[in-house]
Amino acid sequence: MRPLQLVLTTVLACSLSPLTAQQSAAPAEQGLTAEAIMARVAVNQDQSETQRAHYVYVQHAHVTSRRGKTLMCEETTDSRVTPSGKGSQQELLKLDGRLLAKHKYVTYTHLPSPKGDGKPPVDADHESLTIDTGDDTTDRDIVENMRSNLIANDKSKDGISSGLFPLTTKSQQDYQFKLLGRAPRNGHDCFHIEFHPKDKDDFGWKGDAYIDAVSYQPVLVRTVMARNIPFAVRTLLGTSVPGLGFTILYAPQPDGVWFPISFGTEFKLHVLFFFSREIVIDAQNRDFEKTHVSSKIIGGGDLVQSPEKP
Repeated sequence: MRPLQLVLTTVLACSLSPLTAQQSAAPAEQGLTAEAIMARVAVNQDQSETQRAHYVYVQHAHVTSRRGKTLMCEETTDSRVTPSGKGSQQELLKLDGRLLAKHKYVTYTHLPSPKGDGKPPVDADHESLTIDTGDDTTDRDIVENMRSNLIANDKSKDGISSGLFPLTTKSQQDYQFKLLGRAPRNGHDCFHIEFHPKDKDDFGWKGDAYIDAVSYQPVLVRTVMARNIPFAVRTLLGTSVPGLGFTILYAPQPDGVWFPISFGTEFKLHVLFFFSREIVIDAQNRDFEKTHVSSKIIGGGDLVQSPEKP
C-alpha cells in the first residue's frame, strides 16, 4: 500500500469509526422531546435499512480533486447498487475520468488493473497509465479512495458509508439532541434537531437534522466533525482534513420506504505537510426498482424464496 493511501485509510478509519451510546424516550406527560423524536427516527431507520434490501438503484457520482484552482483529477461514475441483508454489491456501469499529467489531461473509462497483479494500470484503450502520466497517479488514487470509502461502500445498503450519522438504533448512542423548533424542508413539515456527542473528547459528528413530523424520517442531515484530528495524530501523520462534513437529502419511494437520494461533501486534505488538495463529492441515488420475493416448494417440501424483478 502506498504511504499516501495508508494515511488516507487511517484518517477515514478514524473519522468513520462506529458511533455508540443509548437513547431514551421522554414520558408522554413531558411532551415531545428531541430524544423522543430521535428514538422514533431510530426505529424507522432500522426498518428502512431492512426494506432497502428489496430495491436496486443506480448511484451517479462525481468526485474531484483540486490543487488550488487547478483540477487535478475528476471521475464521473454510474454504478448499479444491489442491497442485501448485510450490505450491498456495486456494479460499475460507466466511468468517465481525466487526470492531469505532464500539463495535459489523460482521459480514461476503466478502473485500473488490480494492484499486485504484475500489470501496469491501463485505461480504456489498454494503454499504460504509468506511461501516459509518469509514475504519479496520486490524485486518481485519492479520488477512487474517497469514492470507495464514502459512497461505494459494500457494507451499506443505501450507497453511503455506514457510521456517518447518529440515526439508527445501533449508532444513536452517546449523543445529545436538542429540539430547535419546526420548519419546512423540501415540502415536509419538519422538526429541527441539533445533535453532538455527549463526550466532548469523543470522535463523531455534530450537526443538525430535519425530521419529517408525520413519518419521523430524516429529510435533511448536515454534519461536521465534532472535534478535529488530535494534534499528536496530525503531527505523526502530517495529516489534516479541515471542513470535513456531509449533507444528505432523503425522500420516500412510492411504497413509503425512505432512501438517501443525495450526498455531498467538500473539504480540504492536507497530507505530509506539503500535499494539499480540495476534495468534492456529489452523489445521487436514482432509477429505483423494487424487487419482489417469490416462493416455491421444491424437493421434500422445502420452501425456497428468490428475488425477482417485476
